[in-house]
Amino acid sequence: MVIARIRDVIRNLGAYFLMVYYSFSGIKVLRRQEIFRQLEFFAISSLFIVALAASFTGMVTSIQSAYQIRGLLPLDLLGAGVGKMITIELGPVLTALILAGRAGAAMASELATMKVTEQLDAMEVMGIDPYKYMVFPRILSGTFVTPLLVVFANFMAILSSSLISRLMLGLDFSVFFRSFLDYFYVKDFTGGILKGIVFGFVITSISCFMGLNSREGARGVGVSTMRAVIYSSVFVLLFDYVIGSILYG
Repeated sequence: MVIARIRDVIRNLGAYFLMVYYSFSGIKVLRRQEIFRQLEFFAISSLFIVALAASFTGMVTSIQSAYQIRGLLPLDLLGAGVGKMITIELGPVLTALILAGRAGAAMASELATMKVTEQLDAMEVMGIDPYKYMVFPRILSGTFVTPLLVVFANFMAILSSSLISRLMLGLDFSVFFRSFLDYFYVKDFTGGILKGIVFGFVITSISCFMGLNSREGARGVGVSTMRAVIYSSVFVLLFDYVIGSILYG
């Protein structure tokens, strides 16, 4: 039982890396229209939910941080603490989990539906490589857009945090942003960008893999979509630990 399980894991890992290899072999055959469509799907369609989640995250981070440092540190350092938490950790991870639940699920269900209805087989019969024409544009778009959404989420979270700090805590904007800039390091920002790039690749590649390996029937589509969200979220948290340990350990 255990040996069979290990064999399945190794087989799936091999199939995953082969999918990535075959997909990137199509880098010379760029489908610009499909790439732009995926860019719009990832970026424009995700802006609202990312902005909403990031804004509330910034607000609650500000309130809880003020509660935790009360009596230990001056409130003037609130901007520094909130800024580091958001740019290093909360912004990248929150954005990635949102994209895993939204874009990753949609991507997996779309490819799974094409798989079970034999549309992918029809593409191969016509001489069209599904890896180059369906998977590569999605991986490329997600890897490019995710760090941009991370920057946008950081901006919205810090802005909402400064607003709630002014309204509920009486902390001036100048004090908040001065402490944020005093303790801001370029490594904090670039680390979040690096996480966004890795998270975008992980989410899109895993979601495509789950969709392409869906079993027949409506239940198979649902299971593939569920697995895409779960595995993407787990590996986002795993790589968050790995990257954080390397950069800030």
